[in-house]
Amino acid sequence: MNDRKQNSVETDASESLVSLKEARLHVETAITRIALLHLAYSRILVEEFGVERGKELILKSILRYGKLIGERTKRGLSDYPNAKYGAYVEGENGRIYDCVLGRIFQEYGEIDLGGLYCYVDPAKTMAFDSGRKLVHNDCAALGDEYCTFVELPTTAKEQSDFANAQSDWRYVDARLVQGKKHQ
Repeated sequence: MNDRKQNSVETDASESLVSLKEARLHVETAITRIALLHLAYSRILVEEFGVERGKELILKSILRYGKLIGERTKRGLSDYPNAKYGAYVEGENGRIYDCVLGRIFQEYGEIDLGGLYCYVDPAKTMAFDSGRKLVHNDCAALGDEYCTFVELPTTAKEQSDFANAQSDWRYVDARLVQGKKHQ
């Protein structure tokens, strides 16, 4: 093996070992950047088109984003937390704590705009199987302590509105429609 190829193999092997702490830091950094990207685009859309039209465009984008994730899942590519949406349980009692997205949305005082990101959960599920939707019982991005989900069957109207990217599709997840918790 030539020296260059040998060095590449040695480098690959030594670089593949990272501590759990370091891996978590890199994942949290990536998620933080996704949250900030979502907020930046959302703010621009609301500033340029007004609150209602801006939110409509944000939701339409998130719906398309969810469809892309669902299509990848159909092709056998992985998604968080897994490709089997019926098994969407993580953490103690099916609760997901420490949502980085929710923390960033709260830090920037953008719970209402940030929370629109969470429509990705029903969108990706419906793109994977239009007869099912994954909706929030609790949503950390909207001020709840944690996230919990329930999988429900979809209605013909939900399927049609989803397929046609209707802006009033937001009704599909009642917890997200409710918005920010009122203290």
